[in-house]
Amino acid sequence: GGGVSGLLRRLARLEDSRQRAAELFRWLLAPVAPAEFLGRHWERAPLLVRRGDPGYYAGLFSTADFDAALRGGAVHFGTHLDVTSYADGVRETHNPSGRALPAVVWDFYQNGCSLRLLCPQAFSSTVWHFLSILQEQFGSMAGANTYLTPPGTQGFAPHYDDIEAFVLQLEGKKHWRVYSPRTDTEVLPQFSSTNLTQAELGEPVLETVLEAGDLLYFPRGFIHQGDCLPDAHSLHITVSSYQRNSWGDFLEKLLPAALQMALEEDVEYRRGLPMDYMQYMGVANSDRVDAHRTAFVEKVQSLIKKLIDYAPIDAAVDQRAKSFLHDCLPPVLTQSEKVQSVYGFPARWQDGGPCNVDILITKDTEVRLLRHGIVRLCNEEAGVMLYYTTENSRVYHKEEPKFLELDPEYTDSIEFLLSSYPNHVSVDSLPCETLEEKISLATLLFEKGILTTKKPLVQV
Repeated sequence: GGGVSGLLRRLARLEDSRQRAAELFRWLLAPVAPAEFLGRHWERAPLLVRRGDPGYYAGLFSTADFDAALRGGAVHFGTHLDVTSYADGVRETHNPSGRALPAVVWDFYQNGCSLRLLCPQAFSSTVWHFLSILQEQFGSMAGANTYLTPPGTQGFAPHYDDIEAFVLQLEGKKHWRVYSPRTDTEVLPQFSSTNLTQAELGEPVLETVLEAGDLLYFPRGFIHQGDCLPDAHSLHITVSSYQRNSWGDFLEKLLPAALQMALEEDVEYRRGLPMDYMQYMGVANSDRVDAHRTAFVEKVQSLIKKLIDYAPIDAAVDQRAKSFLHDCLPPVLTQSEKVQSVYGFPARWQDGGPCNVDILITKDTEVRLLRHGIVRLCNEEAGVMLYYTTENSRVYHKEEPKFLELDPEYTDSIEFLLSSYPNHVSVDSLPCETLEEKISLATLLFEKGILTTKKPLVQV
C-alpha cells in the first residue's frame, strides 16, 4: 500500500542498502520471483507482468510531474526533451532550440508528437530516489527515460537497444510488439540499432497491450515498437541498466593492461618478430602449409595464453567500479540519515556569527558508511584513491569523478568500514596507528558525507 512513496518509506527502515536494493528489485518484478526472472528471462527472453492494479506505480511519475518539470523552466529541447513522430515508416525528431516551454511542448503533443524526457531523475526526486536504490542491485548504472504518447500515434521506429529494458506503464495503455534478435550477431549487442523498417521484422514473439501497473521487460537486442490505441494516451517510464557491462567490455580494459605489464616484466614479449615473417604470414599465405607458419601461430598462441599470468584482474574490476561510481546517482538520505550526517549538521549564522561549526568526533563516536555501494578503493599509479558518490550530480556525468587521495596506511580502515557495514563501529576501533589518525580519517569521511554517526554530533 501507499504507492511508490509508501514503498520508499518502508525501504528506508532497512538498515542495509544492499537489502533495500534487493527488496526494490523484488517489488519491481512481483509477483515473479527474482530467482525465476534471472534464471528464465534476464538476457534471454521478454517478460510480461500483468497486475490488474492501476495504482501499482502511483507516485513514481505522472503527466502532472511532466508538466511541473516544464514549468520549472530547466527543461531544454535536445538536452532533456525529444519531440518525435513515426508515421508511414518515417521517424522524425522535431526539436527546436532552447528551453522547452509548456505552450510549445503541449502544442507538439496536441499535434500528434511523442515526448521523451531523457533524464526524469533530474526533475523528479522520487525517480531519483528509486534509481539511486536500484543501481546497487545491478552494480551498473540504472537510468530512465519517460515517454508520453498521444492517442492513436507512434513516436519511434522499430529498433533494438544496448540496455536491459524494464517498461513500467504509468498511465493509459500502449500496444507493444517485441521481436527476437534476427541473427546471432544481434544477440546481446554492444550498441543500439538504427531505425528498422516493418519489412525487416518478421513475426513478433510477444504482442500485448500494457495497462497502468503492468511491466514489460526485454533484453538488449530484442527489437520492439510501441503505439497508442485510438482511445487512450500512454505514459511509461523505461528503467535501463547493463549498458556496456559485458565480459567483452571488461576484457577491453583488462587485456591492454595485461599486455603492458607483460611487456614490462617479460622479455619474450619484447623480442623482435622474425625478419621473414611477412613472406609466409598474411591472407595471401593463409592456405599455405609451412613449418614457419605453424611455428609463428604457435608462438602467438603461447604468448596470448601466457598473458593471463600478467592480467591485473582485481585492478581492472576496480577501474570498472570507479567508472560505475561516476555513473551513479547520489544517494537520497532518509530523515534519520540526514540528522546523523554532515548534510544535517546544524552549522549556521546566528546572532552575528557562525555557531555549531566544529565537527567534534572522538574515539567513542560510533560511525558507519552511509551506504555500502558509495565508495570504491582503487590503487592507482598516483596513489591510493577513494572514489565516492555522495557529491555526484543527478544529471549524468555533469560532475567529474569525486575522489580522495588517501595515505596507504588508511586502506585497512576503509576495508574495515566496508566489512563492518551496516553495523556501527567506534572510531577507536579503526585500524590506524594513532588515535589522531583515526579521528582525522573519520572526520574527513564525515565531511564528505561518506560516514554517518549513530547519534547526531550536535543535539539541537
